[in-house]
Formats: sequence, C-alpha cells, structure tokens
Amino acid sequence: MDDAIRPYLIDSEPYYRAAGSEVALFEAACSRGLPMMLKGPTGCGKTRFVEHMAWRLKLPLITIACNEDMTASDLVGRFLLDAQGTVWHDGPLTLAVRYGAMCYLDEFVEARQDTTVVIHPLTDDRRLLPLDRRGEAVRAHPDFRLVVSYNPGYQSAAKDMKPSTKQRFGAIDFDFPAADVETEVVVHEGGVPHDTAAKLVAVAQQSRALRGRGLDEGISTRMLIHAAHLIAEHIDVHDACRLAMAAPVTDDRDLMAALNGFVEAQFGPKA
Repeated sequence: MDDAIRPYLIDSEPYYRAAGSEVALFEAACSRGLPMMLKGPTGCGKTRFVEHMAWRLKLPLITIACNEDMTASDLVGRFLLDAQGTVWHDGPLTLAVRYGAMCYLDEFVEARQDTTVVIHPLTDDRRLLPLDRRGEAVRAHPDFRLVVSYNPGYQSAAKDMKPSTKQRFGAIDFDFPAADVETEVVVHEGGVPHDTAAKLVAVAQQSRALRGRGLDEGISTRMLIHAAHLIAEHIDVHDACRLAMAAPVTDDRDLMAALNGFVEAQFGPKA
C-alpha cells in the first residue's frame, strides 16, 4: 500500500449493528467494483456503516463532506505555488483513485451538479479520472471504491441527483433500526442501562411520528447516543433529553412541549 493513503486505514473495528443484509449486499457489490449509493435519514448510521465496511474490507477510507461551494478542483486537485514552483497536488478523490482507497462522498446531493459529473467516467467500465488541467487520465487502482450518501428527506428539485448519475450506482436504503436493535446500539454506544436506552428509543419513535406534522426530521439514533452520554455522566435525564434530543430538532414551542411530554411519559415528571 502506498504511503500516501496509509494514514486513512482504520486500525480498530468501528462498532456497527447490522439491521438486515446490508453488510453482505455491500460486500458483494464492492467485490464487483460497483459504485454504491446509501440513502437514509440523517443520523441513522450510514457513515458508521461505511467506516465499518472500509475496516472490514481493509481499505483506507477517504471521506469528503460535500457542500454547494465545493468545486471539481476540491475533488481532483489543483496546481499550487510552493518552494519548488507551481506543483500539482492531488485532491482527495484523485488520491483514492490513484492509490486504491474507498472514497466516501457524504451528502452527495449538496454538491453542485457541474461538480458531481466529474465522477461519471469513474462509475462505468472506463474507471478513469480525467485531470484536464494536468493533461492526465488516471486509471483507477483495482482497489478503488466509490460510495456516496444522501438524505432523500432533504432533497429538492434543485438538489436531486441527475438520473444519468443515479443509474451508475447500486443503492441500499437505510432507516432507523427496529426498537430492540436501536436499544442495543444506544446501550453499546451511549453507556447507559438497557431500561434507560429503551425509554430513549421510545421517545425517538414518538418524535418520528411527528415528521411532516411540524418536524422535518425526528430524533435520530445519533442524538439518542448524545443524550445517553450525558445521562451516563450523571446529567439529569430531562435536561439531557432537552439538550441533545428536543431542542436541536425544533424551535417551535408547541412541538418542544410535545417532545418534553414524550420524555416525561417515559421517565416521569422532572423533579
């Protein structure tokens, strides 16, 4: 393995609790070099899944958080002036393509469409990355893998992926896990007893029923783990739930009262 990507190797196994056949499906797709698209709500475990799979497949993982200001040069690289003069510097995508890493483009639809088309030659039989400014076409290393993710709930017409881009990927749909699985995750990651974790999960499930009725998103698994960490540090459970779960998802007083009511229904009134 080239030293350029060795720092991106994940040394220890990231905890991931499979909710179905996603691990086997992802492994099968990766073995054929099929680019993968992960779809699901924020905080349901997509990024942790990618970290786990990179560790499992023994591939360095290069993660890029996409945004609307990102340019193609941010992905592929650019010429920069240094002590030796004007020198080309590979971007994170080029690094992964050239030396063989898993490249993860998080919230892919946030990037401008004129930027995302740079991946098209990488996602078909060509497996090439043209570097126009350098006059080079980088042929993808056999170990190069491409994974993108996005939250369909945040999509708009302006930010949807082009059909010509979507059709280049295999896709796995993610959602929040079943209550018993999510409780197991909160116990493991949050360090709270099973009973406390189960009550936190019950609050989250009630909040998710309010999606589209005032809430854009319900309370995520990630938020449950944040609350659990605070509770494990002996923060009052009501304060922990308000700080980590209720307040971040709404500014509406009525919705906040409803979420606090869910907490009191599970843990009793605040003393």
